[in-house]
This record gives sequence, C-alpha cells and structure tokens, in this order.
Amino acid sequence: MPLPALLPIQPFTRPVRGEVTLPGSKSITNRALLLAALCDQPVTLTGALFSEDTQLMARALRQLGFTVKADEPGQTLLVADQAKAFQIGAAPIDLWVGLAGTAARFLTALCAAAPRGIYQLDGVPQMRLRPMRGLIEALRALGADIRCTGEAGFFPLEIHAQGLRGGPVNIDASESSQLLSALLMVAPLAAAPVSVALTGGVRRTFVEMTKRLMAEFGVRIAWPADTTRFSLLPARYVSPRVYPVEPDATAATYFQALPVAAGGDLKLPGLRPPGAGLQGDAAFVDVLARARARSGNKQLSEDFHEISDTFLTLAALSPLLNGPTRITGIAHTRKQETDRVAGMARELLKLGQEVVEEPDALTITPRPLKSGVEIETYGDHRFAMSFGILGCHDLHRDGRAWLAIKDPACCAKTFPHFFELLESLRKSSLKP
Repeated sequence: MPLPALLPIQPFTRPVRGEVTLPGSKSITNRALLLAALCDQPVTLTGALFSEDTQLMARALRQLGFTVKADEPGQTLLVADQAKAFQIGAAPIDLWVGLAGTAARFLTALCAAAPRGIYQLDGVPQMRLRPMRGLIEALRALGADIRCTGEAGFFPLEIHAQGLRGGPVNIDASESSQLLSALLMVAPLAAAPVSVALTGGVRRTFVEMTKRLMAEFGVRIAWPADTTRFSLLPARYVSPRVYPVEPDATAATYFQALPVAAGGDLKLPGLRPPGAGLQGDAAFVDVLARARARSGNKQLSEDFHEISDTFLTLAALSPLLNGPTRITGIAHTRKQETDRVAGMARELLKLGQEVVEEPDALTITPRPLKSGVEIETYGDHRFAMSFGILGCHDLHRDGRAWLAIKDPACCAKTFPHFFELLESLRKSSLKP
C-alpha cells in the first residue's frame, strides 16, 4: 500500500512483543552482487535484500550483460552468464544509481575494470554531491579513463573502459570507506599487482566486511592491521554457488530501540551478535545497553566513527533517555544522503530538545517533547525510520499521534516495508 506524503505515527499503548524477521543486509547484498558478477560460474544469493539500492545495482548489472534473476518472495538473487558481460557495441551504456552510494562506487570500479565499452553513470542531484574523488583518482592511477562530465571529482562520470594495468596507487578514503572497498574488489582484475597506500584515515568496519566477503569468494588480502600499505595480486574469484546474506544489523537497531520507546521486548531471529558476523553495526546493541543502564543524570558519550549509520537511531531516541547523550565521530556523515549531523540537530530542536552541534559531534539534553511536530526526512531513509521509532512512544498516554514523518516512502532505499511492519507490531501488541 502506498504511503502518504505525511505519515502520523500511531503510538504503542501496550508493550511491544513477538519477533521481527529482518531484511537482508544492504551492504552485504550489493557487495555480494558485485563479487558474484566477477566470478566465472553462477552464484545464488539467499536472504538477499530487495530494496531501491539493491534493485539499482541488479538493474545496472543486467545492462552490462549479466543475467540477474530475482525471486523477491524467496529472497534470492541469481547472478549468471558472467562470460557474456561487456559484449557491447560502440554506443555508451547509461547507468542510473539514484542515491545509492554502494551502487555508485562499486559500479564505477567495475566499469573502470571492464575490458571494453563506454559507460555513463549518473544519479539524483544529491548523488552529485557525494564523495567520489578518492576512487576516481585511484582508478586513474591504475590506467582507467574516467571523465567527470560535471564538477571534477563527482558524478556524473563517463568511463572509457580498457581494463586496469596495476601498479602503485594512493587512495584517500577518509570521506567514505566505500571508496576503498570498491577499489579492493576490482584490484585483483588488474594485469599486474596493485600496491595500495592509504593517504587518509578510513573506517575499518566496512572495509573488513569487504575483505571477509572477498575471502569467501576466493580472494584473500594480506593487510596487517597496523599498516597503511599493502598489495593485491592478480587473482580470480571463485563462485561459492550459494551465498547466504546476513540479516541487516543496521535495520535491527530500530527494533532494538523500539522497546525503549514502547516498553516490552522483541526477538530478532537470525541476527548475529557483535563480532560473530560481517557487520560492525551489530555493536549498536552494546551502545544501547550502556544507554539504558545509565543511572542518575550522567552523560552518555559514544564514539560512532565505526558504526555511524546507527547514530541516528540513538540520537532520535535520546529524548527518552536518562541524561544527556554525546555522539562523536560523525563528521563524515555530513556528506552522506544528506548532512545527517545538521539535519538531526534541526529535527531534535523542533521537538524541544537542547542540542549542541559541533563539526564532529552532537550533544543532546532531554527536555519535554513537543507535540504536533512534522519530521523532515531530507529524502534520507534513516531519518524516517529513527524518528518513526520515537513516534511509537505514547507521549500523551492515550494513544494519540503526536509526531508525523514527511516522505516516509524514502525508506524504500533499504527497508520498503518498514512502516507496514511497525504498524503490524503495534496491532499485535493490542491482542490479548
């Protein structure tokens, strides 16, 4: 059912209960789609995410000549006919990435590593503001012909593919770890070894995910944790035949937070605990435990540098917590789907909270919540879902909606059925 432009959130009047089947991880699904395309045999992804971001990735792979068969009810994606890819004519292939950062970075690397063809990549206006320079410059150092047809270092791009020659490369992935992940996944396709030198800091959590996924597809990287230099040898990816995608740990944070807003308890079957799976965002459950265990009016201070996609969940929940919340390590999120730091500060101020915004941090002191607030989502799915959870709190103690979400359909980026699932949990809580 289509969502309205403005969605009032119906609070829970009874504690939440039951269990939630989480969607597959977006980060893993799009990485696995790329790695499957680089194999020489079919790969079936099970438990895959079906959302706007993954559909954009799958559609682009089809345009490049791969077969991608989707079974949404069965949550499977089959990638096949890798040998038929890039067998294209002289006409450029137009690839649309919307606002999908993973698709934008991974497809740029894939097209740069292709043996032939001309590829034009573009997205929505906000995508043209997202960092690409580090990846573009690194691929050019490996011999790629990448032309910025707008502002230098950003989308839109035109790539005249001729493969990658290998050699030394510097990369600054401080603005997005996806820049480094994209480079790593295509580096084994180069004609000669690739020697990588990191010139800026990088969030290792998602890069470690990429490394471990590559290993599960047959290519290992020797990269000691204490060095910024390492090499990748030419190698071939090996199909695992079937690859299971983990449930999304970032999506899980909303349902881990829901009992704080509504009371009760939820089970999240299949979700791996911190350290047991590929996703660093699983560590959010420990952050939430510390927030709930805090006594008195003591300030909670948490560094979200490595799990920054989850900071909005805690920030939106902060009006309900006992004492001030300080969130650091989030400067890079100003260049994601929107300026997440400024946007979060703006929406919390509308709700009556005391907020101190810094370049790399937010400090939020709880104050009485204002009613009748319409939350601007900035086209960013994580604003919609985070504040959707806050709206489940029964502020007036009579079930009246007090908070509404603008453009709730933006959740289609990673979790199309989020609000439908939230409402089903609310209705289930009312049953005897």
